[in-house]
This record gives sequence, C-alpha cells and structure tokens, in this order.
Amino acid sequence: MKELVEELKILIIDVLNLEDITPEEIVADEPLFGEGLGLDSIDALELGLALQKKYNISIDAESEDTKSHFANVNSLANFVSSSRA
Repeated sequence: MKELVEELKILIIDVLNLEDITPEEIVADEPLFGEGLGLDSIDALELGLALQKKYNISIDAESEDTKSHFANVNSLANFVSSSRA
C-alpha cells in the first residue's frame, strides 16, 4: 500500500502540474481539497480521469462514496486498491 500511496502522490503532481510541490510534501492523511493540498473540482475531474486511465477502474461521479474516496491520498489508495481487486 505504501508504494501505491507514493505512486498516487506522483500522479497527482504530474496530472495537475503541481510543479512547486514534491511527493514528500504531500501528507497522505491530509485533505486533498479545501485546506490541505487545496485542490478544486476541476482538479478532481482531471485526477479522476487519470485514475480511470492508469488503473482501469470505474469512478461514479454521482456516488456519495466518491467524495470520501477523494478525501486524502490514503483513502484514494484504499479505493484504487479495492477497485483493482
């Protein structure tokens, strides 16, 4: 799981062009949206598309669970891991 968390941090930086941040600066249990990393809804869409493409998973944008999956890097890693299983 630790490898997936690091992989997701790099994916977030690459997909969202966060050139001024390193994977080490992203705290895995801090929020991705609002406070924390400060991502917005456009970032969520771009990240969701990248996750679907890279990991061949399905994300339901209308699902209430989706918001919790995108809460932080750890929850995203759990979601990706369970979706691939």
